[in-house]
Amino acid sequence: MSNMIKQEEMETLRELIQDVDTAMLTTLTEEGLISRPMKTQEVEFDGDLWFFTKKDTDKYEEILHDQDVNVAYAGKSYVSVRGRAEIVEDLDKKKELWSKTYEKLMKVSYDDPNLVLIKVKAEAAEYWETGNFTKRIAFLYKRMTGQDSNSADVNETVELDK
Repeated sequence: MSNMIKQEEMETLRELIQDVDTAMLTTLTEEGLISRPMKTQEVEFDGDLWFFTKKDTDKYEEILHDQDVNVAYAGKSYVSVRGRAEIVEDLDKKKELWSKTYEKLMKVSYDDPNLVLIKVKAEAAEYWETGNFTKRIAFLYKRMTGQDSNSADVNETVELDK
């Protein structure tokens, strides 16, 4: 994949997720998959997604055990990002991403040793858009295959790490 194409795909994903305040992070537990809401970080998407959490949470333990995660966004479009998560304890990065909102929400300061970052390195993403874009893809699908396509099910997959 050329850098130009990859840059265009990153820009598309950035536009799709930038206004979504809450994402759903899915991790693997001993019982199976579990999803929970996470506050989206207001940073330029460069292939990594960032979230704050505490060490005394289930998701912290789950990520230490299995790094495969999924992050879903629902806004004007629907976006599903598959990736690998890691726990980051970098104080400078925590300070960079920190805001007063988190202080109220999490009842800690950015330098609390219990506070960590979850960094999700995006490997691939799928997105579904509504409106003309989807209808156009559905039309092209029908023209190329001769089969009808339900526009609600038309999506694009973007491979980010190849």
